[in-house]
Amino acid sequence: MQILMRDSTVVTAPQRMQVSDTKTTITYRGKEYRSSVVRRPDESLPVVKNEQGERFVDNSITLRITCGGRQVVDKVFTKESFASLVDAKFMKYAILEGLVYDKTTPQGIIYAASICYPQTDLYVPLRLTVSADGKISMAKEEFCLLYTSPSPRDRQKSR
Repeated sequence: MQILMRDSTVVTAPQRMQVSDTKTTITYRGKEYRSSVVRRPDESLPVVKNEQGERFVDNSITLRITCGGRQVVDKVFTKESFASLVDAKFMKYAILEGLVYDKTTPQGIIYAASICYPQTDLYVPLRLTVSADGKISMAKEEFCLLYTSPSPRDRQKSR
């Protein structure tokens, strides 16, 4: 068997996440709400390039919430929807990764969103709060790390 190798001039297509469609029934203030979150790779958005030169199609996410057949929210989000909350340098190399229902609070229905560097664990956590009348407020999640035991690094003996 003989294998011939030659340089490839084929440019690979940008990588993309799968389409997802998540439906959730939520009880809030004694009423039943139906939530639909659809994430799609969106060719109309600028392609994101990471530091290694890999290219990624960014996503758009549609959030629809109904209550008793009445439309409460019907909004499409892109990472630019969160530009006021996320550092511009991070945004340049990041994509809108996801949006998921989290919980209900007296303030509203809470969703967690994330802007991330593709295929890494680096992300900015965001929170969307949807009020009963469909008003949406957004905030960056501020985490406080609690250390309950020394990290493995702290336990290593110095040499």
